[in-house]
Amino acid sequence: MSDQPTVALIGAHGHGRSHTARLEQFEAQGLLTFSAVVDPVAPPTQRRRPWFAGVDELLAAGAIPDVAILCTPIHTHAPLATTLMNAGADVLLEKPPTASAAGFRALVETEWATGRRCQVAFQSLGSHSIERIRGLVADDAIGAVRHFGGAGAWLRDTRYWARSAWAGRRVLDGVAVVDGVVTNPLAHATATALRLAGAGRAEEVAAVDVELYRANPIEADDTSSVVVTTTTGTRIALGLTLCAQWPGQPVVTIHGERGRIDFYYTLDVIRIAIDGRPPVVEKHGRTDLLVDLLDARAHDRPLLSPLTDSGAFMAVLEAVRTAADPRPIAEPLVCWVEDSAGRHPVVADVERWIDRVATEGYGFEAVGAPWARREPA
Repeated sequence: MSDQPTVALIGAHGHGRSHTARLEQFEAQGLLTFSAVVDPVAPPTQRRRPWFAGVDELLAAGAIPDVAILCTPIHTHAPLATTLMNAGADVLLEKPPTASAAGFRALVETEWATGRRCQVAFQSLGSHSIERIRGLVADDAIGAVRHFGGAGAWLRDTRYWARSAWAGRRVLDGVAVVDGVVTNPLAHATATALRLAGAGRAEEVAAVDVELYRANPIEADDTSSVVVTTTTGTRIALGLTLCAQWPGQPVVTIHGERGRIDFYYTLDVIRIAIDGRPPVVEKHGRTDLLVDLLDARAHDRPLLSPLTDSGAFMAVLEAVRTAADPRPIAEPLVCWVEDSAGRHPVVADVERWIDRVATEGYGFEAVGAPWARREPA
């Protein structure tokens, strides 16, 4: 019998397919045993390893894994992660960790009570670029930090919002889902900026201001700005959209008095621009968060993306959840196109306004975005 840790995948379709590929790769390298797949619909992998229709069936069969990768709809994260940790499994939990602050606090309590480990799959937090950037800031390479900015301009076509019953929903059957640009597709931008700003826990966030808009006929936001103020007075401003003309590389920027550092977090690339010097571009490595979890288990050390350090991100999610419903962007500012990416809306000049939020450090209304006109109080 193999002495490698057993890992089960909960949720094999959609993003679960990328987890399947990584699990098969790591199993081939001898790092783990890919022990089971759990999904209501049997995937092709069920021919090669045990398949269960649900977590209850997995546990009833006594097939409790050492680690469970939880890649299921957002509103199922909290109950399933709770069940798995109570059963004795450590969890790699897809983002966002839960759909509410209350659910998050309860899950943290479960982690403490069971003594299990829960790693949140903000993959960018495994990037070695983060320590490099922190070192540069600590060494005063760009002078005093003025603010942190984030810009994400992606596109999603109509098929994305039609892929499941919970896609693009704020609430489903009375249960919070909170599936929008801030909390799901570009959640990594927020989590990465918070990590670089030194804010991990909820109590390190003093205020969150969100402006939520939508061009698609959905409940959730697809074009939003977020301004976070930490308890140390640091400001983080993010402009995010899924309604760009073309998808670009999302970036988190540290703006200093003598320059800036751009972190293209999906690429593990940083660009260091110090006043009076040619910019320098560096490519760094990344530690896979599943590998990190397995190593933390083996050597009893802290995780790179522990559940408790998602508290600040959850303060942002809670602000989105409790905000008024996203306001539709006026039709003259939205152009529907059909191209190689599918049918999708493009918000006029949205990339410009996203960049202004990130560069100036304020939300859409303050920078003058034409769709951003708040209702009088």
